[in-house]
Amino acid sequence: MDTSNPAVFVNAELLRMYVGRKVRAVIQVVRSDGGSVVGKSTDEKQLVVKGSPPGPLSTYVEVIGIADSNQSIRAEQWTNFGDSFDTNSYNQLCLLANGEYKHLFI
Repeated sequence: MDTSNPAVFVNAELLRMYVGRKVRAVIQVVRSDGGSVVGKSTDEKQLVVKGSPPGPLSTYVEVIGIADSNQSIRAEQWTNFGDSFDTNSYNQLCLLANGEYKHLFI
């Protein structure tokens, strides 16, 4: 496992802090059109994921890529997380990973 460039756990609100850096986020897919996917982040805000997924997407998808802007990620890796997912717990993980326990994650 390559740990030289870890992906930071983010929701839509935290994304703005990491523009230009590698991030990971889980979204609920709202729509997919051509070269981008619009989704709802675990904090209920909209995110745009740029890039073409490798195949059909489930309802919930983890995306790892570069934060393009405060509302978009340029995807490098897509992982289907199925059709049900505990968004509240993941959102709490994002907050912990960027707060008091940041040193454990990066």
